[in-house]
Amino acid sequence: MIIPFLAVVKKELVSVIRDRTIVISILIQLFIASFSSALLLGMLSLYDSDTIMRFSGAGIKIGMVGESPLSSFIRQRGLTIVPFATLGEAETDFFQNKVSAIFVVPEGIKDTKEIKLYLPDNEAVSSIIRMVVQEPLKQYENYLREKNGVEVRYTDLKGKPSTSFEFIYSVLLPMLMLFPAFVSGSMSVDSLTEEVENNTLQTLLSAPLSLNGMISAKITSSVIIAIVQCIAWLSLLRLNDIAIQNTGWILLLALIIAGITSISAMLGAVLLKDRERSQFIYSLSLLAAAAISTLLNVSPITALSRLAIGDAYTGGWNVAVFAVFLAGLYFLLMKLSRRLVV
Repeated sequence: MIIPFLAVVKKELVSVIRDRTIVISILIQLFIASFSSALLLGMLSLYDSDTIMRFSGAGIKIGMVGESPLSSFIRQRGLTIVPFATLGEAETDFFQNKVSAIFVVPEGIKDTKEIKLYLPDNEAVSSIIRMVVQEPLKQYENYLREKNGVEVRYTDLKGKPSTSFEFIYSVLLPMLMLFPAFVSGSMSVDSLTEEVENNTLQTLLSAPLSLNGMISAKITSSVIIAIVQCIAWLSLLRLNDIAIQNTGWILLLALIIAGITSISAMLGAVLLKDRERSQFIYSLSLLAAAAISTLLNVSPITALSRLAIGDAYTGGWNVAVFAVFLAGLYFLLMKLSRRLVV
C-alpha cells in the first residue's frame, strides 16, 4: 500500500509542478512579499488616530471610575465620559453596552501609579478604543510627571516604528503562512474533480490502492507543496533580519491549516463531483471561516502571530486545537468518500 500511495503522491506533485497554477500562486506571494515595504508605508500613512476618531470615535463612551484630570483630556479628544461611583456600576453598564470601555483611576495624584482599562472582547472595537485614547493617556502621563516634579528627557530612537512590528507579525507573516494553504485546497479540488470529469478515477482505483488511500495521497501532495512554500517564506523573512520565534510550531500549524483546507475542499469535491461548484463552495467556506475566526479567541492568524513573537502563553496547546479539528474533518471525509463512486 505504501508504494502505490507514494506513486500517486509523486504523480500529483509532478502534475502540479507542470501546471501554471502553482507558479502563478508563488509569483503572487512573491509580489506581495516584495512590496511589503510599500504596503507598510501606506499603512503608516493611514495609521492616524485623528482619522480614526473622525470616522469611528463619535459613538464611543468611556466609563470613568474616580475623579481624575484624565477625564478632561479624554473629553478634549472628543469622547464622551460617563462618571461612575463604583466599578460595579460601571461594569453593569459595560456589559449592557452602554459604555464602550472603563477607566479606573485613583483620585489622588500622588496615588496614581496604575490605571486600569477594561476593553470589550471584540478585537476590532478594542483596537479602535486603544488608538483613540492613546493621546489622552500620553497627555495625562506628562501632566502627572509635571505635578510630581519628574523630569523626563526625550531621545529620538532610531529603528522601526511599532506599526512595522504589527504589520510584519499580524499581517505579513500570517498571510505568507496561510496563502499556500488556501492554494492547496484549490489544487485538491482540481485534482479530484479532474479524475471524475475525465473518467480516469476507475483507472486510478484499479491500482492496489483504496479510494481513501487515493484521496489521502492527493491531500498529502497538496500539503507538501504548501509546507515547502512556508519554509521558503520563513527563510526569506529570516534573511531579511526578521526575528521569528517558535519556527517549528509555526510550520506545524501551517501544515495543519493546509490539511484542513485541503480536506474541506475534498469534502466539497466528493459531495458535488463538479469542479466549478466545488471551487465556489470552497471559496465561500474560506470567506465564512475567515469571518468567523475574527469573532473567536482561537484563530490561526492570532496563533501564528503570537507564536512568531514568542508569546509565553501560546504554544503546543494552541496548535493541538487545530490538530483535533483536522482529525475530525479527515474522519468525516473518509466516511463520505464512498459517495464519489456511487
